[in-house]
Amino acid sequence: MTDHDEDLSLALRLADAADAISGARFRANDLHITTKPDRTHVTDADQTVERAIRELLTAERPHDAVLGEEYGDSGEDPRSAHRIWIIDPIDGTHSFERGLPMWGTLIALVVDGEPVVGVASSPALGKRWWASAGGGAWMTETGAQRAAAETDDEPTRLWVSGIGRLADSAISYQSVQQWDHAGHLDHLIDLTRTVWRDRAYGDVWAYTLLAEGLIEVVAEFGLHPYDIAALVPIVQEAGGRVTSVNGGPVLWDGSAVATNGAVHDELLALLGS
Repeated sequence: MTDHDEDLSLALRLADAADAISGARFRANDLHITTKPDRTHVTDADQTVERAIRELLTAERPHDAVLGEEYGDSGEDPRSAHRIWIIDPIDGTHSFERGLPMWGTLIALVVDGEPVVGVASSPALGKRWWASAGGGAWMTETGAQRAAAETDDEPTRLWVSGIGRLADSAISYQSVQQWDHAGHLDHLIDLTRTVWRDRAYGDVWAYTLLAEGLIEVVAEFGLHPYDIAALVPIVQEAGGRVTSVNGGPVLWDGSAVATNGAVHDELLALLGS
């Protein structure tokens, strides 16, 4: 038992509701896509998922604050809220709208500035990952993926890899353009020359690969809190470490460096931190 068992149970039910909506709209012929003022895309699925999550939170946690990608905050300053749910209804909208499966719903509870519950659910990949502070990080196969694997309902405990050098590490850097815009392109080139293998897996999938012990590093820029909040407990409870590129708190910084912990300091040094 942990202090956040009931909150985690709610977060998993929120993910169930989200999956039912997003799964039905994935690759739908009538998917509606519009452009927001910041020139990013939004689909009808993004909006419907977030509304459904907010309605459930209003019913079950009426005194908690909420911050979501599509509908903003619930009125309380997100940075100072005692308890705030941070929602990305579809992390990886561009993948979703193109019919690629690397997307998922991110649901986090942040208490006094610390992400303590995180759920990342990806019905198209057939997986769900979750964690709570002190409760470990876990993964289940879902839907057809579970049936094909002939697995039961028991979740798998997640642990990061034990690799101890960047030279032996596999990394995800998200995109060259992202690092270029942040003024870190030279650092990215140095990094790719240092590590064993580099790929841009993208969005939620990269962090869950890290938590599963399949890669050692994820680093990216241009982040909002809803892009990262749910993934922090999952990586940390799997034994990893998450900071900003400067080595500080990640939630409001706009950058994230997530590792298996063993290579974190070496990576920060390479990035000039």
